[in-house]
Amino acid sequence: DDIKKAYRRLARKYHPDVSKEPDAAERMSEINEANTVLSDPERRAAYDQLGDASQFQQGGFRPPPGWQGARAYGNFDDAGGFGQAGPHGFGHSAGSSQGFGGFGGGEHFNDSGDYSGFFEELFGRGQAFRQGGGQPRDMRGSDQHATIELTVPESYSGTTRMLALRTVELDDQGHAHERVRELEVNIPKGVREGQMIRLAGKGQPGIGKGAPGDLLLQVRFVHDSHWHTEGKDVYQQVYVTPWQAALGGPVEFQTLAGTFEINVPAGSQPDRKLRIRGKGLPAKEPGDLYLVLDIQVPVPDTDAQRDAYAALAKAFGNPTT
Repeated sequence: DDIKKAYRRLARKYHPDVSKEPDAAERMSEINEANTVLSDPERRAAYDQLGDASQFQQGGFRPPPGWQGARAYGNFDDAGGFGQAGPHGFGHSAGSSQGFGGFGGGEHFNDSGDYSGFFEELFGRGQAFRQGGGQPRDMRGSDQHATIELTVPESYSGTTRMLALRTVELDDQGHAHERVRELEVNIPKGVREGQMIRLAGKGQPGIGKGAPGDLLLQVRFVHDSHWHTEGKDVYQQVYVTPWQAALGGPVEFQTLAGTFEINVPAGSQPDRKLRIRGKGLPAKEPGDLYLVLDIQVPVPDTDAQRDAYAALAKAFGNPTT
């Protein structure tokens, strides 16, 4: 395959018994090292998935200076643009779709910030990065991926988020520079768990006069005991008293969609669901809102309340089941 062909070609070029290059032995060591990584499915997958710094260091490869402790490292994808994870768990970068995902050149820098000629040559990308005069070629920036966490109420009503995203840019000399940029994002109402939000032109910057890539935000819900979703349907926990559940009747509930007076059926048990059609997550065809009953027993604070519980116990006796 392409890996074996590249390895054999470079091995013939840099083998110390053949090459007259002064650093042939060192280059051959790098070539063998890379071939070992790419030939091992598990280690190659670690690179493709942009593992943590320790994974890169196990293979002997050096991240850019000052990037120690970063959650993920930038990489060139097949279009030649950078991919880079954001901080604080914002997800991972866009990798290559054709096999060399997290390994295309961003992991192996020398001290001056230039990309290793070895990796450029190994993957046939040196010409993609530069043209005559050593200047970077115009290229569109790669798409940047991140994860954004929302509560169900935020998804229901829409919200804004301020994101801190790390990007890597090339200067006129082809040197890489990291910077953190802040971006305010408007989240439309009705987004669903797992949905991808695309923000055109907000991804990695282009090289030269290339246009920037897009920012793709994957929505992840933070669920709690009060709300959860299933598709476009919203489930909200609501509280009723024992007598409301037992006797039934109209009860007023505050919901994400506003205030509703709902008839609670007599004899309702805990976790019974009352449906309000069309009041789930907003959409062209919205989901439904389900009120999940939680029966709360008040603590008696007065003699009259304790007498009422005693009368209830006398009326119902001790249940056998």
